[in-house]
Amino acid sequence: MEIFKDKVQVTDNITLGGNKMVLFAGPCAAESYDICMEVGTKVKALTESMGIQYVFKASFDKANRTSAGSYRGPSMEGGLQILERVKKDLKVPIVTDVHESYQCAEVAHVADVLQIPAYLCRQTDLLKAAGKTGKAVKVKKGQFMSPEDMQYAVAKVRGEGNDKVFLTERGTMFGYNNLVVDMRSLPIMRQYTPVIFDVTHSVQRPGGLGGKSGGDRQFTPYLAKAAAAAGVDGFFIETHPNPEKALSDGPNMIPLHEMEGFLKDIMSFWSLAR
Repeated sequence: MEIFKDKVQVTDNITLGGNKMVLFAGPCAAESYDICMEVGTKVKALTESMGIQYVFKASFDKANRTSAGSYRGPSMEGGLQILERVKKDLKVPIVTDVHESYQCAEVAHVADVLQIPAYLCRQTDLLKAAGKTGKAVKVKKGQFMSPEDMQYAVAKVRGEGNDKVFLTERGTMFGYNNLVVDMRSLPIMRQYTPVIFDVTHSVQRPGGLGGKSGGDRQFTPYLAKAAAAAGVDGFFIETHPNPEKALSDGPNMIPLHEMEGFLKDIMSFWSLAR
């Protein structure tokens, strides 16, 4: 198996595939400017002290929630205003989800990385529109996709003349309301492009709480350390000051006060693998 050897330039200052880990982290949804700043300030300080490259994450819209009554976010206009303020005040790059092709160009004015949700990783028009922006494109592997088939998602973005594309593993459906992470998928996808491991959604239980998703937060350290040892290029982690009160994905988010110890554990395994 031949591993992809090129690096992906995510932003002018952040490179995937090199000797420094990249962390995409923040609250699930851009609930408010204050929550985003509290999380971003803490995580930025931790990553700077540990030599980790940092991209702040929050979603302006969670368009694929289980129930129509679930919280989706502050809307595209309101959410982008929050993210633009966070980017300016924290001086960090931003990643956020896009769900529709028409969103890509506008979101690219604010975001440095466009994230394609797992459920939409086969949507050709969306991938092509994201690629056309010239921004880095982070594609999540669908829960229904084989790792080998993700090469075609990568090719759709590259077909627009954009080589700044990389993949994210977030588990595969294993029966109803459950996911399992096949660690073989990490080196398989690493043949095509750098790979990020999604700590948060790999322990999710989709629709597991009757109309909303649950999660098994207690398993995050084991999966994260295994992925680090397998040689991933970085991690995606959702974190919140009070996950029990988070407006989305609380059961599988890392409490903000636990992030320092969590990152130190991951770093020890990541450094050993490198």
